[in-house]
Amino acid sequence: MSSTVQASVSPVRARICLALLVLLGFSLGCSEFSVIGIESDLAADLNVSLATAGQLISLFALPYAVMTPVLALSCGRFKRYSLLLAYSLIFCAGNIISALATSFSVLLVSRILVGSVSGALLAVGLTFIPELTTPEKSSWALSLVYASYSVAMVVATSAGKFIADVANWHVFMYGVLVLAILSCALCLWFLPRQGATDEPATFREQAKLFCEPQVIAAMLIFVFGEGSVYTFYGYVTPYLETVLGMDTIAASTTLMAYGAVTFISNLLGGWIDSRFGVRALIVTFLAQAAVLIGLWAVGSAKVSALVLIFALALLMYLASVPCVSLFMHAARTRHPKALTLASSLEPMSFNVGISFGTAVGGAVVTASGLSMLGLVGGALSVLAAATAAATAMLARRHD
Repeated sequence: MSSTVQASVSPVRARICLALLVLLGFSLGCSEFSVIGIESDLAADLNVSLATAGQLISLFALPYAVMTPVLALSCGRFKRYSLLLAYSLIFCAGNIISALATSFSVLLVSRILVGSVSGALLAVGLTFIPELTTPEKSSWALSLVYASYSVAMVVATSAGKFIADVANWHVFMYGVLVLAILSCALCLWFLPRQGATDEPATFREQAKLFCEPQVIAAMLIFVFGEGSVYTFYGYVTPYLETVLGMDTIAASTTLMAYGAVTFISNLLGGWIDSRFGVRALIVTFLAQAAVLIGLWAVGSAKVSALVLIFALALLMYLASVPCVSLFMHAARTRHPKALTLASSLEPMSFNVGISFGTAVGGAVVTASGLSMLGLVGGALSVLAAATAAATAMLARRHD
């Protein structure tokens, strides 16, 4: 532990706090991905089309993307712990509405509410990491928090699908609610009340971070990179059931395995960041393009499609840690009062990518069918590779 950590938080409490941040990330992920595994059930129960049900994903991600930086920029004068409390209350309230919703419009409103604060809640949580661990271990700590999203994706898609089929989708939403309340309450109990990021920051002091060209370029990596994945993954459950002909148990098992592989993807992202940085993402996205185009090429050939799906899972989150490290490095070295904003850029950009990708996927499904998702996603991955090359060049030029 660094001297700063030792002075403010004991080593044992620091480890507990890091574990709770991982739990918070898991809870946020479960809330975000909760509708992916139950899209078909929601469409049938709420009497809407599958493409309309997909709006529960894109219209969660859009306010997430917009409000995350807006809240970071406008709330810089408030203490971090106060923001953690306020965002936690809104996050839990939104999940209560989701669990109780009986119409599509109410469920959509609850998703927008939760999405509006989820990124800000994660961003505030991430600002605790420099005070809980050493700089050498920060990439590893970040990768664990983001890896919790992968575990959440397993639960939210596979378990959600299974619970919705054997009981009711409301039962799963109640489980997400309980987890939200538990994780937020424990974080509020254990995390430090004061810290280095409590110094007031004006809008102008934080907004200077957007003058860094490599930061803007790295944000675009998520728009095209994650957008390419979610063009396919936003409709993965109906793809498994309709194109590959899987039943509920087989689809749920596949989604669980997919999530397990994405957990490895997040950990690999931390290793890639420490060894190669953002330049490695050029190869990553070219490989992702090949996998997605391959999914289009193999059609309904189940074995080949599954191999490619798991390859996509391994590539899915490799960009997260290298990009968030770039954001936070730019803030620490040149804009120290913009650390909270920097930590908000990954969830913001990631969810712009999700919103963009699921919207594109919905258009593809409506116009051409599920089988064309891979081809369109592959084209977006090529754009992501070009953006990663530009980001790497700009990062070298400004460091």
